[in-house]
Amino acid sequence: MNQGMDPQDQRNFIIAMVLMIAFVFGYQTFVVQPQQEAREEAQQQAEAERETGVPQAGDTGEQTIPSAESVEEALSANARITMDAARVDGSVRLRGAILDDLKLKDHFTTVERVNELRLLRPTNYQHGYFASWYWFDGNQPVAGPSAEWQVEGNPTLSTENPVTLTYEGNGVSIERTISVDDEYMVTYSDRVTNTGSEQRTLAPLGSIRRQGQWKEFLDATDPGSSRTSGMAHMGLIGVFDDNLTWRNYKNLDKGKGLKESDDIGVRRASTGGWLGFTDKYWMTSLIPEQQYEFAGRYQRLSRETGPVMQLTVASAGRVIEPGETITSENRIFSGAKEFAVLQGYEEAGVPRFEDAIDWGNILYYITKPLFSLLRWLEGMVGTFGLAILALTVLVRLPLVPLYNQSYKSMAKMKKLAEPMKEIQERFKEDPQRRQQEVMKLYQREKANPIAGCIPILLTIPVFFALYKVLYNTIEMRHAPFLYIQDLSAPDPTAIGNLFGLLPWAAADVKAIPIIGLIIGIGFLPIMYGVTMSGIQALSPPPTDPTQKMIMRFLPLIFMFVFAGFAAGLVMYWVWSNILSLIQQYFIMRRNGVETELDKLIARLLGRQKEEA
Repeated sequence: MNQGMDPQDQRNFIIAMVLMIAFVFGYQTFVVQPQQEAREEAQQQAEAERETGVPQAGDTGEQTIPSAESVEEALSANARITMDAARVDGSVRLRGAILDDLKLKDHFTTVERVNELRLLRPTNYQHGYFASWYWFDGNQPVAGPSAEWQVEGNPTLSTENPVTLTYEGNGVSIERTISVDDEYMVTYSDRVTNTGSEQRTLAPLGSIRRQGQWKEFLDATDPGSSRTSGMAHMGLIGVFDDNLTWRNYKNLDKGKGLKESDDIGVRRASTGGWLGFTDKYWMTSLIPEQQYEFAGRYQRLSRETGPVMQLTVASAGRVIEPGETITSENRIFSGAKEFAVLQGYEEAGVPRFEDAIDWGNILYYITKPLFSLLRWLEGMVGTFGLAILALTVLVRLPLVPLYNQSYKSMAKMKKLAEPMKEIQERFKEDPQRRQQEVMKLYQREKANPIAGCIPILLTIPVFFALYKVLYNTIEMRHAPFLYIQDLSAPDPTAIGNLFGLLPWAAADVKAIPIIGLIIGIGFLPIMYGVTMSGIQALSPPPTDPTQKMIMRFLPLIFMFVFAGFAAGLVMYWVWSNILSLIQQYFIMRRNGVETELDKLIARLLGRQKEEA
């Protein structure tokens, strides 16, 4: 096939095919959500245990009876202590000292900022999500989920006021102080006394449970988040001996557990770590005392009320003589994955806590610095929207020499369009001679047909890294700019309501079957198509009619693809295209090439003269 095509045709054909493949891949990855798979029947995991100093409780005994119709009804069924801290509010259930009611004061379910986002929900609610720390003797609970704790003193938990609970039973006396810092960390500080006459080996065991089908409980926390699981890791996440591990909810639902675990699903760490469930923007994790070894385990439990996902973290057992008292301090992080907050906890000793944010496996070395640069620019210019525009300029500055060389090459190729066409016609029947003449033309004019592609190849990693940053970092969530209320969401405008001039909502227009795909396209994706068409008009046109038709439709195709991208990302690309258009136009003019814009202006001026 290549014998009948000259290098220029080959180049254009390859570019067109690469772009089409990229479109198909991108559309499947970023737009089309995976088809909902049939749920496998829940299977009870084998309760194979072995004698160690770490409890291996298969089921912590937490009650899972989702009977309440609402969260409020579920909360009223148990005695509680109220929590009203700097950034979280809610309550703690006294029975079991379970943290099962937690809302985030600074984050809301919608951009209207009316309802605080509820992260944890009570055990007797269908989408229960809760955590606590218990005490076990081997596999037997000493102060487990059913332990009745008593309040000592002020019953309101706040950042300034820790609450003290006491428990007596099963041969132990425990004084527990629950405190919450000015972010999202809740600390359980225990003084455990052996009140019996025999030596005991006790260990703290933390547990997190999520009840129900995984897509349903994701949407119960953050409406619509189950449909955005493609580019962000959501599921199990943890660190064992400084090694990050994860497993997404889909695989957890299939019964898969911790990676690198033993035959009963337990993974051990000797130098600290943590384990939890992460959503796109939120996380709840268990952080044991870092000086002791610990074991983590995941189980999918089957209940009449539905499946239950359970994480347990157990520290090594500690020997307590009769009358002896030991102290233990274990923590629960439950909140937003804000970079500065996670960074602060990592600096305070929680290993690799920053990596709770999905920076990407391959793009890690680009996404993290890119995010830091965006945060710095936001501090300089005031908003993330302006920071993205400034970032576009900074990304392009080092590439200006390459862009200049690229556009000069394009200018030469555009000037050679007529000679190329003449060669094509003269040697139509002799492909080999045609290629020879084309190569002579390139050498004589010092033109390089592939030079125009180099800057694009260098900016593609930045494009994907920025997409990852905008998609996964909570700092972009609900960040407004101009008419855009959320830079991390698709453009909120639509053709169907004339970009807000008509009274119906853009979301309703986009929801119309089939036709909504067309009339639901917003302003920014349209601008991307327009600017991409402008760049094509300044570039050398393909000589092959088929290639020309493919290239002509690419702006339209990518306009539909970009309609589902984050508005901040499309804004970055539109602004980059505008800068490219300006730079390319002036270089074309400097090299004596008449552009389509010049022809259009000439036609308009000529028409005006005729009318005059």
